[in-house]
Amino acid sequence: DTARKLYKAFSWNPGFKEYFAIKATPNTAILRILKEEGCGVDCSSKVELTMAEACGFKGQEIMFSSNDTPEEEYIFAKELGGIINLDDFSNIAEVEETLGTLPKTMSLRFNPGGYFKIANTIMDNPEEAKFGMTEAQILEGYKILKEKGVEHFGIHAFLASNTVSNEYYPVLARQLFQLVVRIKKELGISLDFVNLSGGIGIPYRPEQEPNDILLIGQGVKEVFEEILVPNGLGHIRLCTELGRFMLAPYGALITKVIHFKETYRHYAGVDACAANLMRPAIYDAYHHITVLGKEEEKETKTYDVVGSLCENNDKFAKNRELPVLEKGDYLFFHDAGAHGFAMGYNYNGKLWCAELLLKEDGTVKCIRRAQRDTDYFATLDIDEDFQKYLQNRK
Repeated sequence: DTARKLYKAFSWNPGFKEYFAIKATPNTAILRILKEEGCGVDCSSKVELTMAEACGFKGQEIMFSSNDTPEEEYIFAKELGGIINLDDFSNIAEVEETLGTLPKTMSLRFNPGGYFKIANTIMDNPEEAKFGMTEAQILEGYKILKEKGVEHFGIHAFLASNTVSNEYYPVLARQLFQLVVRIKKELGISLDFVNLSGGIGIPYRPEQEPNDILLIGQGVKEVFEEILVPNGLGHIRLCTELGRFMLAPYGALITKVIHFKETYRHYAGVDACAANLMRPAIYDAYHHITVLGKEEEKETKTYDVVGSLCENNDKFAKNRELPVLEKGDYLFFHDAGAHGFAMGYNYNGKLWCAELLLKEDGTVKCIRRAQRDTDYFATLDIDEDFQKYLQNRK
């Protein structure tokens, strides 16, 4: 439904394409569903390119946006026919040397520097971001690409993350469209596409109002018609690379209460940890919690909800008021459908959990099995003594 609503919001733009950011939810079952809805994929590594190919994405259904990129990944992206989006000015020479020639379609990533503001509100600080090129580098870059025989051009920018504001895309679009007009006037290059990338967020807190994608699409249309159309650039197609907006609200981490600790705070320990959902640990991010079966309970208690990692930041919630908990209660962490499992890791030897897909008919399908200790030990196959130990233990 979200994919269909997104396409409706931008239906005024012929050729509009959503390139789902695989990094948000790298699961082949999810990718195939999104392919059915007309989405392409945004890839940033060889493994993500492999997943894209395995799910049937090909050619310009693939956007390859990476940074600090190994040569073999450019080669693979070219083999798949994907659009290569360059992060740095020096990448132009690197790609030409690596591939022998530049692809006929190329895109460049823009970083305007300074602060990115909506009205008087600072949304982010692009100048501190490691991504993208300066305006001077962008202009010189397109000049070189044209001289080298590139025929089709795109531009990409990602200036703020997880914005809960209907103004983000229109403000970003205005900045990019103005640059696109300058590129045409100064270089004689009419770009083929503008990639607004990601950045549209979701309301992680219950009191927040969600973005209205139809209103956002209308806002971009108004800027498009104001800036691009009068300058003979009404042919430009738009792209997005949404991950969080597409999937975050539709996935959850479900975990069981297994322990309580009383010291200076009330701690509720669960059988998940930051290895399963890292956002609260590294961003101090909020994820709403529902205690399943206790949605109507009136009596509450304030807890720190924690995992078992040997790290003090392994906390899903701090001073969170919840129904009084008991061992065996199941906690439903909302909005974990993007950048949840994807950011998982194996610190402390913690194993990744399974991923389950709730289908339209109410049945549940396992779309990723839980990790086993043998998976964790797989790369120790060079240790013959350890392999003998494992065999004997079996």
